[in-house]
Amino acid sequence: MNKLYIGNVSAEASEEDLESIFKQWKIPHSGPFLVKTGYAFVDCPDEKAAMRAIDVLSGKVELHGKVLEVEHSVPKRQRSCKLQIRNIPPHMQWEVLDGMLAQYGAVESCEQVNTDTETAVVNVRYAVRDHARLAMEKLNGSMMENYALKVSYIPDENAAPEGPPSGGRRGFNARGPPRAGSPGLGARPKVQSDIPLRVLVPTQFVGAIIGKEGATIRNITKQTHSKIDIHRKENAGAAEKPITIHSTPDGCSNACRTIMDIMQKEAVDTKFTEEIPLKILAHNNFVGRLIGKEGRNLKKIEQDTGTKITISPLQDLTLYNPERTITIKGSIEACSRAEEEVMKKIRESYESDMAAMNLQSNLIPGLNLNALGLFPSGAPGMGPSMANVPPPGAHGGCSYGGQPESETVHLFIPALAVGAIIGKQGQHIKQLSHFAGASIKIAPAEGMDAKQRMVIIVGPPEAQFKAQCRIFGKLKEENFFGPKEEVKLEAHIKVPSFAAGRVIGKGGKTVNELQNLTCAEVVVPRDQTPDENDQVIVKISGHFFACQLAQRKIQEILAQVRRQQHQQQQPKPPSGAQPPTPRRK
Repeated sequence: MNKLYIGNVSAEASEEDLESIFKQWKIPHSGPFLVKTGYAFVDCPDEKAAMRAIDVLSGKVELHGKVLEVEHSVPKRQRSCKLQIRNIPPHMQWEVLDGMLAQYGAVESCEQVNTDTETAVVNVRYAVRDHARLAMEKLNGSMMENYALKVSYIPDENAAPEGPPSGGRRGFNARGPPRAGSPGLGARPKVQSDIPLRVLVPTQFVGAIIGKEGATIRNITKQTHSKIDIHRKENAGAAEKPITIHSTPDGCSNACRTIMDIMQKEAVDTKFTEEIPLKILAHNNFVGRLIGKEGRNLKKIEQDTGTKITISPLQDLTLYNPERTITIKGSIEACSRAEEEVMKKIRESYESDMAAMNLQSNLIPGLNLNALGLFPSGAPGMGPSMANVPPPGAHGGCSYGGQPESETVHLFIPALAVGAIIGKQGQHIKQLSHFAGASIKIAPAEGMDAKQRMVIIVGPPEAQFKAQCRIFGKLKEENFFGPKEEVKLEAHIKVPSFAAGRVIGKGGKTVNELQNLTCAEVVVPRDQTPDENDQVIVKISGHFFACQLAQRKIQEILAQVRRQQHQQQQPKPPSGAQPPTPRRK
């Protein structure tokens, strides 16, 4: 990806002019400038030089009265789903970028590119070519916090050619099987875990792990039946480098054990005396359940394996890095056993969330789970696409006009968290409202010592899901719940007083079934006085997925009640009357 396209070139410009500009700005190039009418091409020795040329020259340097435009040169056949977005505000929050990208379609991956500039650069892959084109059209030149975004295509090696698929070039077979986990090529084989094992290793041991001409790493992959990526170019100059291992759980553990053995041997050979702990990277969404209530899960793993385990603080998370570092200290044997237990918990959490999300996608018509940012796409190797979304209107819960009905939910948050939800000058709540497509307001405090505040969320089911998901996540990020606590909130929804009995069920049967199914606490307080709209409150308490599932189930019951009412209100034809026969045309 080191070939550059230089646009808006004056007809008077020569190869020497362009060479002079690159020399002036100390940008290396590895070949001559190919100058055409109005544009030119040049090769750079590496991606860093190409990125510097784009950052320094594009839209900033003039030649013969014309401001040059510099971007990656991308052949038409490779202009598919991959974009590069530059000039991103340096302090932009993950959820804002995530929400902005998700407006145009499902994002499969989003990776930060290391540059020397103050602003951030990301490479984004959309699931669909048209979504990438739309994002390019809408975002290129758009302003974000006084920064004009610059968007361009980058070569998409996995771009499928237009037209019907063929078996490769004429006279040639397609080159081998698709690489496991390549975006757009479907899920990996069932035996392979959707969650890869990610470890951090000291940079000085990377050479030993790779081996002479890659012999050692090839041997590890062959013996453990795994695919191993060593991200040498990530975090240039950093003391540690990430390694991603794709395989079965056993394959991941065996590869990890072999890597630990190699590092230990290299440490002896190089007289490296410091302890080399095992460091596992895990997505923040799964860490709470790994720790367990009051730290019980983690303590049990420590006791069972004879290790000492620490987890990096939430404050270390950044826009581009949603992973926490789990540091395990002990003998290689003990660390290996602890890795198996830690990853077992993380995989269980992932599978549990996936099951819950798939259930949600069936309950909310047209819900785009990829756009929610529950598993930000920037987390490398986060498995295949998260949902096969049903078409809008495929399930219940819609109004008679076909559009999902708007709902009102009152979500109760700690009073101290109000500032974090509103954000500086109301920016966060505005962005959240825009992202979710919902109206979000904070109700005034009920008295001076109120411990909780009510957030009023108005919008259709998908908007409710998105807004509530973000609020739960924000409270966790901002440490309003301890590192060993799961975020549990109370939500109130109002139901017509005549339908409350249907929610409770005969002898409390329905409400008990609801609680068993969703793991949320559902209460319809007795002796309520209906409000001016003849409605009463249903209280739902629990973690995010439990709360959502309970809300959806209750809305299903209400939709059923409304349908029955609607049918009863239809005028019945007089007895003996024949239904009208359609006229023949």
